[in-house]
Amino acid sequence: MSLALDADQLDRYSRHIIMDEIGPAGQSRLLDSRVLCIGAGGLGSPVIQYLAAAGVGTLGIADDDTVERSNLQRQIVHADADVGVPKVESARDYVTRLNPDVTVEPHEMRVTSENVESLVAEYDIVVDGSDNFPTRYLVNDACTLAGVPFTHGAILRFEGQVTTFEGGDGPCYRCLFPEAPDPGTVPNCAEVGVLGVLPGVVGSIQATETLKLAVDHGETLDGRLLFYDANDTSFDEVPIRRRSDCPVCGDGIDSVHEVRYADSCAIQSAETTS
Repeated sequence: MSLALDADQLDRYSRHIIMDEIGPAGQSRLLDSRVLCIGAGGLGSPVIQYLAAAGVGTLGIADDDTVERSNLQRQIVHADADVGVPKVESARDYVTRLNPDVTVEPHEMRVTSENVESLVAEYDIVVDGSDNFPTRYLVNDACTLAGVPFTHGAILRFEGQVTTFEGGDGPCYRCLFPEAPDPGTVPNCAEVGVLGVLPGVVGSIQATETLKLAVDHGETLDGRLLFYDANDTSFDEVPIRRRSDCPVCGDGIDSVHEVRYADSCAIQSAETTS
């Protein structure tokens, strides 16, 4: 469905509209798009900011956490006055102030195998801004099985990585990392820190990927993993190839309910782990 732009929208999105690659039709597609952002933290913050500013019409935000003062060094949709407030509420208030065109659908919940399939089914594109391996594998499996494209980002200290999985004949996250590392072998940001501006770089790339998917223009990172090192301001890229034996891309599982998302997040029958 193509939405007619009113005078205020023609003014607000004029720098999109004058681009041949977007134009009024592309902006209408953005306003008609439904994007789910999983996580309203370091990566979710710039994603939410730029997607809202660009006029993504419906923005779902899923997070079960509250704002802590230690978040404010990098989670830029939240402010000191938001400490103790659920992140989905703080992020919703930010978007409301930024762009009245955007409808925010807050999902104050931890994304689990019990709710992820119904949640993903409500949206056109998913942005994975989670900070733990079980959620990353869960998002991958749910989106891949449902045929919903998603963009993945991860950050630690001075380094970040980002890619996009469009589905179809392309690879998925399990083609890149079949199993998660053993618990405790990879530190998290709370343990070793993260440069405050780093999620802004990675999250902005995720937002760019999302907008390209929404307007159906350009080449995404599907099949490529982009590494960013803030220490020497370098970008490196490695190819991701689809694994013929991938149980998610192939014929291994039909639902996330067949998987136990613990420890290695390896694909295995839930019956064999009960």
